[in-house]
Amino acid sequence: MEKTCHSTKTVKMSSPGRLLLQLAQGALIGLGSVLPGISGGVLSVVFGIYKTIMELLANPLANFKTHVPKLLPYVAGAAVGFLGVARLLAYVLEKYPAPSVCLFIGLITGMLPSLWKEAGEQGRSKGSWISLLLASVFLFVLLIALKTSSVAITPNFAWYVFCGFCLALSVIAPGMSFSTLLMPLGLYTPFVDGIGSLSLPILIPAGMGALATVICLSRAVNLLFERHYSLAFHGIIGIVIAATVMIIPFDSFFASAASCLTNVFFLAAGIAAAVLLDRFNSSVPREQG
Repeated sequence: MEKTCHSTKTVKMSSPGRLLLQLAQGALIGLGSVLPGISGGVLSVVFGIYKTIMELLANPLANFKTHVPKLLPYVAGAAVGFLGVARLLAYVLEKYPAPSVCLFIGLITGMLPSLWKEAGEQGRSKGSWISLLLASVFLFVLLIALKTSSVAITPNFAWYVFCGFCLALSVIAPGMSFSTLLMPLGLYTPFVDGIGSLSLPILIPAGMGALATVICLSRAVNLLFERHYSLAFHGIIGIVIAATVMIIPFDSFFASAASCLTNVFFLAAGIAAAVLLDRFNSSVPREQG
């Protein structure tokens, strides 16, 4: 998917400086993996390590010695970014649900132009638009059906396995944030709360789901993006749009003038934060392959 430059020219930076940069980039990937609207997969593309990750996941035995040392600083940074923010997110979502959701909607909205640009890197065809429309309509229908049928999802072992599936998918499928599917189903808050508190009844099934996803889908997803890049990426954008619309707290906007203004403020703050992050990502040198 991502064409990695193999030039002998490298970024002029001392070893400690490069290590700190890689740790910081890894922390951003971990942060992006847990924050709604931001994809760890997209950030790994931005930092030029997506191809390395996918090569390792697709063939771990053959690439272990060459790829693992290169990725270790990113993994360490990602763990800090991921675990460090999970508990805080769960608290904020429980204490201030509407403003925090509006902030996340702003993050998603602010990242859409970047995703749209990424999706069109290899051009757009009629199939790209059809993929976006079908994916969007499918998820709309699914989520509306769940909502109107009053299906109450109670988090349990099986659902946490599904959470792990979504988490792994957000890494191997750039543009797919795991919160996209979990928030409309009411699974996001208990999942990130379990991560932040290192709850084994949540971490174990989630880990199983993530591992199974990586084993079963990493090669297939990599092949899909290599052969049908535009169709796959536009389908992801359709899913993101549908899921985002479904989590808008409409009732909160009409509850009072103060509530509406608060929501609008956090919506704008989310958009601004996403734009600033995108500009920062564009200015950071990528890891050379």
